[in-house]
Amino acid sequence: MATRFALIIEPTASDDTRSDFTSTLTQVDASAPALSVGELSTQRGDGIFESIGVVDAHPQEVTAHLERFVRSAEICDLPVPNVEQWRQAIAAAAALCGPGEWVVKTILSRGVEHGPTPTAWVTAADAPDFSRPRREGVSVVTLDRGFSLDTPARAPWLLLGAKTLSYAVNMASLREAHKRGADDAIFVSSDGFVLEAPTASVILRFGDVFVTPEPTGGILHGTTQLSAFSWLEEHGFATEYRDVGVVELGAADAAWLVSSLRLAAPIRRIDEMAVPVDQELSDELNAYLLSPRD
Repeated sequence: MATRFALIIEPTASDDTRSDFTSTLTQVDASAPALSVGELSTQRGDGIFESIGVVDAHPQEVTAHLERFVRSAEICDLPVPNVEQWRQAIAAAAALCGPGEWVVKTILSRGVEHGPTPTAWVTAADAPDFSRPRREGVSVVTLDRGFSLDTPARAPWLLLGAKTLSYAVNMASLREAHKRGADDAIFVSSDGFVLEAPTASVILRFGDVFVTPEPTGGILHGTTQLSAFSWLEEHGFATEYRDVGVVELGAADAAWLVSSLRLAAPIRRIDEMAVPVDQELSDELNAYLLSPRD
């Protein structure tokens, strides 16, 4: 049976310099109603979130997640989160977690329609079991994301660089991938460039160089991808951010989907193309990603 915890946050100004925000955090019954029917997060998906992996009560990559959380708020014209307040909320939620893998989610909504303040909360729950895709790999299909590589710069109101609660398209793409007999998808731009997966970053290996698509406005800068690149660089590999053409997928010597909960899942097939799997490197990388990281 799944275990869940929830904390409601009374958001403070980003420049509030107090050292202790405990009084602004209230634990609530995660199984009981807690949001108003006028809440814009549920009515319109008008808000942002982060999913933070927790291993043995240690929240992973908190700084990178909070940096992205702040960036998402700025893109969406939401009040800028007080980083220290949210850091303490994440720590409080993680402290409620037991051994093993968990997930802490931070959510900031525009609030109740016509209301004066945003709504904010943090949840903690058991993480899904991703041991099988880490061990056996995944098959993916490429799906057209419906915009060209330069769209985010031309149309910032599409919020393509923010991690918003509006995940209907991401979930629909996963359903489409499953209909096509695949485990997951890789989004590609309409002008032929690799973007990201619906809930993960893409890493490709060409020889001894590990490449991920340039994190422009249309691609979230993955926190786990950052950790993976750090580990690869420490082990003598070159890493690179650049635009990756779809035609290059067939030339990859290995490929992975990486995310905070899945960690590194090797890709064994892209559309109809088999992809070599470096299981030894995948296992070593996942062992690192399961270690405490800040």
